Order: sequence, then C-alpha cells, then structure tokens
Amino acid sequence: MFGKKEKPEKREGFVRRLRARINRGNSWLTYDLANLVPGGTIDEGVLEELEALLVMADVGVQTTELIIEDLRRSLARNELKDLQALHAGLERSLLGILAPAEKPLTIEKTDGPFVIFMIGVNGAGKTTTIGKLAHRLQNEGYSVMLAAGDTFRAAAVEQLQAWGERNNVPVIAQQSGADPAAVIFDAWQAAEARNIDVLLVDTAGRLQNQSGLMDELAKMKRVVGRHDATAPHEIMLVLDASQGQNALVQAEKFHEALGITGITVTKLDGSAKGGILFAIANRLQVPVRFIGIGEALDDMQTFRAREFVSAILSSGNKDKNQ
Repeated sequence: MFGKKEKPEKREGFVRRLRARINRGNSWLTYDLANLVPGGTIDEGVLEELEALLVMADVGVQTTELIIEDLRRSLARNELKDLQALHAGLERSLLGILAPAEKPLTIEKTDGPFVIFMIGVNGAGKTTTIGKLAHRLQNEGYSVMLAAGDTFRAAAVEQLQAWGERNNVPVIAQQSGADPAAVIFDAWQAAEARNIDVLLVDTAGRLQNQSGLMDELAKMKRVVGRHDATAPHEIMLVLDASQGQNALVQAEKFHEALGITGITVTKLDGSAKGGILFAIANRLQVPVRFIGIGEALDDMQTFRAREFVSAILSSGNKDKNQ
C-alpha cells in the first residue's frame, strides 16, 4: 500500500513551507479576516466582500456560491456573531468541500506492473512530478520503471532519462517521433519481464482542445489494456495551480475524454492563489493525490485537506512570526 506514514518532522516542515509559500500573493489567502469586520459585526455586506475575495482567489463562482450560502444560513441562525465565528464557519465550509478529495494514492497488487499514466498540458510540471513520484515510490520499497511516451519533444525524453539516472530507475524510450503507443507496448513488456512493481508513463503535453491528441491518449490506454484489462490503474492529471480557472477547464476536458482517477496540483508557490483546489474538488469530485510547492523532492507531498485549509486561512503576518 502506498502512503506509509510520513515522518512527523518532514510533514511539519512541508506544512510550514506550504503556509509561507501559498501566502506570498496579495490575495484573500493572506487577507486578515479582521479587515473584513472592522466593527466586529458580521452582516450581509461582510459576506458579499468575502464572496468577491473567494472568486478572485480562483475558487470559482459556483463553488463560491456554495460557500457563501452555507455562511448565510449560519448568519440567519445568529451563529456568526464575531470574527472567530466567521473564521470557524469558513473553515468548516472549506473543509467540507475539500475533505472528500483527500484520498492518497494506493498501489495495489496486480499480475503485471501497476500502471500510472501521467497526463497534462506542457508546462504543468508533469515530468518533474514523475521524477518526484518515482523517488517516493522507491522510498516505499517499490521497484519503478519510466516510459517516455512523449515522443514529440526530444527534450522531454532527455528530461525523463535524467530523472531515471537521478533515481537509478530504468527508462524505456524510442527515437523522436515514434508512436507513443509502441513505446507503452515495449515498456509494459519490459516491466513485466523484470517484475517491476510500478510503471510510470510520461505523455506529451496535450492541449485539451485538440481532439486528435486526446484520441492518441485513448489509444495508449487501449494498448496497455490489452496486456492487463485493469490497466492503466491510475490516470493522474497534473495541473498548474497558477493557471486558475483554466486549470479547471483542462481538468474537465481530460476527465471527459479519459476518466482521470487522480490529480496532482503543482506550483502552489509563487503567484498561485490556491483556490482552484476547491473548484476542482467541488466540480470533478476526483481525488487530489499530491500538491507541490517547489522544485525540491520533498516539496511534493500527499494532499491533506485540513492542512491546506489551515494554510490558506493563516495570516501572512502570523506565519512570518513562526
């Protein structure tokens, strides 16, 4: 089973970095809720201002309405009497949206390799995520193989091979321009022959509006399915958090075409506001497996809903004093 309990000090260090990095931007994520309630009274005007902040933070209109309506019900019941009550109510509502998406990746025993397709548009951090995931799996005791299914960019193959060397794992690749489905065919056979536990498949950066490329991914899925009817066992979409609502559009298109089973959200550091996770969790109801906040190997960790909500509700000034 994947996801053996992480060392507390490692996890705590990640949470501190998450709070610090996600609170860089000048958005509601660093916004002191006290500024919304200067007189200490919670009213409809406060909720309207909070609604605008949520939308600007990429939570999305539909998901924001869900959150605000929940708070309005609490207001009507006279439960939002002060700032502390508003904070608690917002935390409860946000956690209610994210908690169902907290489902860590598990590697189950199969007759052949456990196959994970890594998909997403160029620039989302897909190949880097593959390298980090390979490292994590090895630390959990699994043998890993990488398949260079992105045959259109020579740099993509080279980058994957560099990660293979760094992690000391084999990489199956063919010449530039080769049929990606043929690469997957060879990789699965090689993984089975070597009794590899997990086969991580890189794919070309697909633009979600290019149906031909989506069809090619579907072909790759069919090819591996001929070896193992249950494969691929995971179709993981890598999304760049800084893309905001466009990331949600990407996710919906990929899910419609392939049926994604997990999501990794990268680049939550820098200018990313982080609200897109709530939109994704609410609209897609697909597990969020990992989140990433930087380039280091331990900057990608298993997604924990309560930690994330706590991080985005933390005051930037508060974190600086920790």
